[in-house]
Amino acid sequence: MIKHALTASALALALAACSQPAQPPETPAEPAAPVAPAAPAPVETAPPLAGESLDGGLQGGTDQWKTVASADDQDRIARIDAAWTQAMREADREFGAQIDALGLSAVKNAALAPPPALQPAPGKYRCRTLKFGSMDGAGLGYVPYPWFSCTVELTPGGDLILTKTGGSQRTKGLLYPDESNPKRLIYVGAPAWGADEKGFPGYGQMPERDQVGAFERIGNGRYRVVFPFPKQESKLDILEIRS
Repeated sequence: MIKHALTASALALALAACSQPAQPPETPAEPAAPVAPAAPAPVETAPPLAGESLDGGLQGGTDQWKTVASADDQDRIARIDAAWTQAMREADREFGAQIDALGLSAVKNAALAPPPALQPAPGKYRCRTLKFGSMDGAGLGYVPYPWFSCTVELTPGGDLILTKTGGSQRTKGLLYPDESNPKRLIYVGAPAWGADEKGFPGYGQMPERDQVGAFERIGNGRYRVVFPFPKQESKLDILEIRS
């Protein structure tokens, strides 16, 4: 475990580890867990994140997301443009008007460059999940979920943690700087499913749940995490976040 030692100026640039669809007619409630083969048993007492220590460092205490994310998940980030193209082509067939109504949240190139700072301030936010495309091509091309609660926490060790705290599909992970793209951070985390799971599995503990995404600022107090080719259900997920 390596405790972070970022200066104030470095933190601003590189924080470490840090409508409705046409059919069905109503916005669905989040399912307790995505439908996936060989779904893992609930983890009722899983630790908040792998590698947590008393001084606040998480996931190895590194600010390099590629040292944490698997090769498969690094490839997902590399293919984010393909995920956008495939998912939106499928979704637009039936739900073009609903997607247009989302505005910048569903616009591929909406990310804004800093300044101001890219990373969100610690605090409470509203967030909702939007799913585009179907993993197997047989499901709905677009599914929006209701607004729930999210939080952003900055630990004493310098880790920036994003947590979706509400709903039956929650997620928790770290936001890392991305040296290849100044308009985004990289989210690395994992979800908890259903009411029985009180904690969150750490990234890498249950590889079938691991998540990576691109965190972007798209307006004043508006952010999103774009998850390319998620491991369940869809071709592209967006976690829309508002202050």
